[in-house]
Amino acid sequence: MLIPGLKIGHATNEPFHTGCTVFLLPEGCVGSVDVRGPAPGTRESALLAPDKAVQTINAILLTGGSAFGLAAADGVMRYLAEKGIGHPTPIKPIPIVPTAVVYDLFMNGGQGLPDADLGYEACQNAVDTAVPQGSVGAGAGVTVGKWSSPFGIMKSGFGLASWQEGDLIVMAGAVVNAIGDVVNEDGSVLAGARQEDGSWAADHDPLRRFPNPPTTPVGTNTTLLVVVTNARMTKVEAHRLAQRVHDGMAIAIRPVHTTHDGDTAFAVAANQVDANFDLVANTAVTVTAEAIRHAVREAVSVGPIPGLKQE
Repeated sequence: MLIPGLKIGHATNEPFHTGCTVFLLPEGCVGSVDVRGPAPGTRESALLAPDKAVQTINAILLTGGSAFGLAAADGVMRYLAEKGIGHPTPIKPIPIVPTAVVYDLFMNGGQGLPDADLGYEACQNAVDTAVPQGSVGAGAGVTVGKWSSPFGIMKSGFGLASWQEGDLIVMAGAVVNAIGDVVNEDGSVLAGARQEDGSWAADHDPLRRFPNPPTTPVGTNTTLLVVVTNARMTKVEAHRLAQRVHDGMAIAIRPVHTTHDGDTAFAVAANQVDANFDLVANTAVTVTAEAIRHAVREAVSVGPIPGLKQE
């Protein structure tokens, strides 16, 4: 269930297991971001701070390719500019497209990375119903459970979850490339680090200790969240909502916000209905956790890396 006027599109470079995912937003959306992690890759994130003058944004792009993938935002800007969408200026509208990346270069050797053409294609593919989940778009090359051993990881992807009560809608989209495990509501592992015998590594080490030196380089793991609600909010409230989204990450991923992650959460308010902020925020936590779980439930195996979904 999507917010009225919202479309989500994927473009996937299947041979290289990378891609990008765009959220084309309805007019008048207020947005902000909360970045937690020592090595994020972002574009236009400073503009989303609550003290910055620009209030509305036009799209959000999540992409693979690490910092190289930021080039895909140029394609989204071109698509929006062709439609005359953007922040008004004396010369022409400037599309506002905050962007965040995941490091998926292990899956493709740094080849075939997202570019402007792929970003444009994602916009062309955007739909408002039946949005694909799993190993598509920015979720094509992501994995989880890397804290124990590079040989026990599992495939992840892109996940969606939503909630509606009356006219109020809160939804979340997640690209999960975590060093940690994704866990069920009861804390048991849903997808994550495995031992050679197939058991969960966390069953043998509940503290999830990293080897020294770690098996995964610092800064190569990131979970990206976009929460969108049709509630009315100020930019300050949108920033507070982005902060609360990280609570949902902490519920569904263990450990999260480590030295090795660049976790980033966007929050967008479409300003269509009145709603209590704390109700929206509490709900955002729940749908965030579920979107993260859906990202691994819908992921298929790639080579020797197993996914939970059977093709």
